[in-house]
Amino acid sequence: MNERRWTYLSDMDGVLVQEEHLVPGADEFLKELRANDIGFLVLTNNSIYTPRDLRARLERTGLDIPEEAIWTSALATAKFLASQRPNGSAFVIGEAGLTTALHEVGYVLTERDPDYVVLGETRTYSFSAITRAIRLIEGGAKFIATNPDATGPSMEGSMPATGSVAALIEKATGRSPYYVGKPNPLMMRSALRRLGAHSESTLMIGDRMDTDVHSGIEAGLQTILVLTGISTRETAEHYPYRPTKIIDSIADLVGRTGDPFGEG
Repeated sequence: MNERRWTYLSDMDGVLVQEEHLVPGADEFLKELRANDIGFLVLTNNSIYTPRDLRARLERTGLDIPEEAIWTSALATAKFLASQRPNGSAFVIGEAGLTTALHEVGYVLTERDPDYVVLGETRTYSFSAITRAIRLIEGGAKFIATNPDATGPSMEGSMPATGSVAALIEKATGRSPYYVGKPNPLMMRSALRRLGAHSESTLMIGDRMDTDVHSGIEAGLQTILVLTGISTRETAEHYPYRPTKIIDSIADLVGRTGDPFGEG
């Protein structure tokens, strides 16, 4: 493996940052990638923020990541819809990360006879908007969701996320959404296309077995699980698949980005 030139995909929360704090070593890891001209993208299932917003958030933690190196489920969703139905229309439940991405691919946002209902992340899910989404889907709109995460973190604890609200709409309509974000390998493949990289020489670093490692494996990537987020060595054993490697932290890759699977 050490003769390959690797490209890196990395989850953000739980790998590079924890809440609003830098994971020790993440800055050195990214510096090493840049110094060696190694391609990378930072991935997130969170569709709330635009890449510009996320760049500013990461800068506050001490990480300098350009907008073009950030790939969100909102961007992947917009790219997918543009390929399915160019210049289409959508009723959107979400925030600026999603609405901006859809506008940028030529989509019109409307409540009247849209091609799609697109559900994303928001801190303020509106009962009236959910009701409108249900009626539009009953009227024939196709149901898309940015990601299946059932809960998300907050300072007070877990809060309902896209997957939970999607389940509510699915129960009411009998229509299952198509999820674009992780663990759908579609998000990985769109990231690979953005980088111009090949799956055989790309690895995915994540903190969750159920999304990061799952989608990496399905997209044909090597995978690394870090233990600074959701999954632990013990919970990793509950899954019928395994990452290529488990490490304590992203810091363990500093000095080894050219040969991440080498011994020692």
